[in-house]
Amino acid sequence: MPLDGSIRERADSGKPSLVSEPDGRVSAIYKHIARRRAVRIAEAQKDMTSKFPNIVLRNT
Repeated sequence: MPLDGSIRERADSGKPSLVSEPDGRVSAIYKHIARRRAVRIAEAQKDMTSKFPNIVLRNT
């Protein structure tokens, strides 16, 4: 995360960097970090089939 005094100042005033300067340098860094993280999450495919119960239908 970028260390910049304006981040704290803006956050303390209720307008974080992404809101107060959406096209600014700090916002660009945060967006870049978020995009990289989103790609890594999307690439990490998980098999969730074990989380669901087995459903068995039987004719009685």
